Amino acid sequence: MINFILRKVLVTIPMLFIISIIVFFSIQFSPVDPINYLASPDASNNTANLEALREHLGLNDPLYVQYYHWIMNILHGDFGYSILTGQPIAEIIANKLPATLELSVTALLLSTIIGVFLGILSAIKQNSVIDYFSRNIGVIGISIPEFFFGIIIIQIFAIKLGWLPIGGRIDVNDVTFWDRLPNLILPSLALAFAMIAVLLRYTRNSMLDVLNKEFVKTARSKGIPEWKVFFFHAFRNALGPILVILAFRLPMLVGGAVIIETIFAWPGIGSAILASVSSSDYPVIMVTTLMIASAILIASFLVDIISALLDPRIRLE
Repeated sequence: MINFILRKVLVTIPMLFIISIIVFFSIQFSPVDPINYLASPDASNNTANLEALREHLGLNDPLYVQYYHWIMNILHGDFGYSILTGQPIAEIIANKLPATLELSVTALLLSTIIGVFLGILSAIKQNSVIDYFSRNIGVIGISIPEFFFGIIIIQIFAIKLGWLPIGGRIDVNDVTFWDRLPNLILPSLALAFAMIAVLLRYTRNSMLDVLNKEFVKTARSKGIPEWKVFFFHAFRNALGPILVILAFRLPMLVGGAVIIETIFAWPGIGSAILASVSSSDYPVIMVTTLMIASAILIASFLVDIISALLDPRIRLE
């Protein structure tokens, strides 16, 4: 197992390096000049001042030199500064990331509990009313875009019924997590709905596949209670595909929360990404993109490790 992990680490490191190259050079080929957002309209006609500013920011250096300085600074923990505001990017991430993680982790927990529960119930009660209801939830969850579902629940629960706040993370006098909970319910539900549908379908199909295996029939023939057959024999062996989905989903939730954070005025990393893209703030775009891509790569690494622990045949391959 140790050799398997070492092989995966040796593959992951060069992939991180390749991702950083792709992120850096993709941004550099953008036709938008960030200097235009820094210079005032009066100074935009002064070519000498613009060139001096470009030289000061290192934008006149060859691309490979800019990349070298950028990646070395990141390796030393210096993420650079926002061109637009001058604020350290590390400070932006430190301020914004906790809100996004709070939203994403809540959505992941919510979707895992509901999706896996409905998937197991749907497999156990195949072709029943519960099964048809769960399958319809799965189809609706995959078909409706997250932003549209978010707008629907705002209209129902915030505007029509007035049960929950429309948006924002913190209201006046909010101190603890429980104070912020009403603000968290709608955006986490909007973010979790599509994930519930995916987990429901994967859990149901995986459970149905395992329930038809010979070892499940053998367990039943021994007189083991049905609930033990379902949870200790079937669900345990059906857990592999579900864990893979969960491991990949958290970094995707962090990166995919941009639209939901915008709809619900949630002050997370998604709002920082949207603002940096709108203003062509290249340093912030590069660091946040690299952060999300690295998180997905690390999730892939964890998926390989979890799969190898669940199935020894993967280690032998």
